[in-house]
Amino acid sequence: MEKLREKVRESLSSVLPITIIVLLLSIVLIPMEVGAFTLFLAGALFLIFGMGFFQLGADISMTQLGQGIGGQLMKKRNLLFIIGGCFLMGVLITISEPDLQVLANQVASIPNQVLVLTVAIGVGCFLVAAVLRILFKVSLSRLLTLMYVVLFLVALATPSEFLAVAFDSGGVTTGPMTVPFIMALGIGLSSSRSDKDSANDSFGLIALSSIGPILMVLLLGIFYHPTDAVYTSVTIPDVETTKDVLDQFIRAFPQYTEEVLISMLPILAVFMLFQIKTRKYHRRQLLRMCVGFLYTIAGLVLFLVGVNIGFAPVGNLLGEQMVSSSYQWLLIPVGLLIGYYIVKAEPAVQILNHQVEDITDGMVTKEQMNLCLSVGVAGAVGLAMFRVLTGIPIYWILIPGYLLALGMSYRVQPILVGIAFDSGGVASGPMTSTFLLPLTMGACTALGGNVVTDAFGVVALVALAPLIAIQIMGLVYEHKLKKSSGIPKPALEDTIIELEDEEV
Repeated sequence: MEKLREKVRESLSSVLPITIIVLLLSIVLIPMEVGAFTLFLAGALFLIFGMGFFQLGADISMTQLGQGIGGQLMKKRNLLFIIGGCFLMGVLITISEPDLQVLANQVASIPNQVLVLTVAIGVGCFLVAAVLRILFKVSLSRLLTLMYVVLFLVALATPSEFLAVAFDSGGVTTGPMTVPFIMALGIGLSSSRSDKDSANDSFGLIALSSIGPILMVLLLGIFYHPTDAVYTSVTIPDVETTKDVLDQFIRAFPQYTEEVLISMLPILAVFMLFQIKTRKYHRRQLLRMCVGFLYTIAGLVLFLVGVNIGFAPVGNLLGEQMVSSSYQWLLIPVGLLIGYYIVKAEPAVQILNHQVEDITDGMVTKEQMNLCLSVGVAGAVGLAMFRVLTGIPIYWILIPGYLLALGMSYRVQPILVGIAFDSGGVASGPMTSTFLLPLTMGACTALGGNVVTDAFGVVALVALAPLIAIQIMGLVYEHKLKKSSGIPKPALEDTIIELEDEEV
């Protein structure tokens, strides 16, 4: 129960800043009906407990399963078996990713299942590429450069209207379900190697796995036409009493429970087959993991109900009302404020900050990391809101941003390159797809803009910011080392190995 309370507190810290900002806006500038705000508060409550249950369940079940499968794949020493296993697990884990489900509901031009399956195949293919990189010790910086060159070449042949949706797909894929599993799989694979580069190679799987969905959705854009879709304004049901609010959520439970069970069944089947074949987990571990899967399912249902009934619709409504008033340029400072606090509230970001402080031996502190990431993500969200108001093409931001990030990757130490590119998926957490994207869609609809080109892209920009921010911190670290006379430069990979030994 203590672990559950800890996860719920972490979820509360993620949701609370957004709730307070919405409350202040509804009181001071954008009046909101009591019924709509009650739905929002109820959705926030569902979100808090849903994320708490889900994250605890993922820690107990998915992390253990990922490490077990990673270790078992390496034991087989069969390349085809490793490729097939990684592809299958990448596909299955992505299908159950809650952030992807939320995005799929908001892309009107493509059937949900088509988009989810396309993204899942992309993750599966590029997870295989990431694992092969570990096995054959390929430089992460060179591979990332090659992949992004291919990505932007394909983008030239894809309708420009689909660019923002594709890059958003890459951002939401590496969410609370996918990240723990892929990280655990990487640890299981790299731990089978005893060389000094094995710690470095445990990073970078998420970075490469997030490229796959972008590439596959760009290819999908050649066949689907997003501009043909009609995006209608979100209507919030009339609710007069707390019973009416509760009824809205209760009526949604059967639909989302069915969706979650369908998406989780393949993972449960793999878990059962893996246990029957390997007998890896003893009875107590098995019982604990089964409880973890129950937590995961319950958390996913609560999460999706809270998002779709209360949280996202009010975000959409707020965006519409803000630009319909005389305060439409207030959208940019509100975006800056939300971006600043969203990244601070992400539990995974705080873990990342501690990790960077440890591997740089305190020369880059977690406070510096917090400030750098908060400013970076705030700027990214501000740019997204500026795009909504002006309609500037997203590639004017993405191409220079990725060129800068890839250029810096040849200057900073390899371990920080892996952490920086992995952290893009960490920063674009649940709050980005559940509130920021609906906010931009509502604003864009009210302005009469093109939702596909102008509203989508906020997740992609949030995912890009840490790539630059963390590598800037890496360059600061290198500069401090040069200025510190008489202090030997610590090898980051050695520090990582020492830290892992201490944890063991």
